[in-house]
Amino acid sequence: MKIQESAENYLETILVLHQRNGHVRAIDIAGELDFSKPSVSIAMKNLRENGYVEVDGAGHITLTEAGLEIAQRIYERHTFLAGWLSALGVDPAVAAEDACRMEHVISAESFDAIRQFVRRHPEQLLPK
Repeated sequence: MKIQESAENYLETILVLHQRNGHVRAIDIAGELDFSKPSVSIAMKNLRENGYVEVDGAGHITLTEAGLEIAQRIYERHTFLAGWLSALGVDPAVAAEDACRMEHVISAESFDAIRQFVRRHPEQLLPK
């Protein structure tokens, strides 16, 4: 099922914050993304209603199995693409920004082909 880019960004952010802090609350997401708390609350409500996150009584947000699957896929794309672009000589900040956009629009087929090529031919990334 295709979900919106903004939902993917929220799920990826929840994954990263959980890895970093061990727990995630709406205020953490708002701070990380520089969004207002009401905007994050609306997004969390939508993600909860669609079965991607759960929120406990203390306000801690966790990814469901479906949410985790999407978050891991997007995060893998982000880290791979940012690293690949950096290896090609792109400034790391630009590479991260570009990867953030690319991770949502690249097809699974194209991403897998790029990843397989890079793994088979790492020498192609070395400067001549």
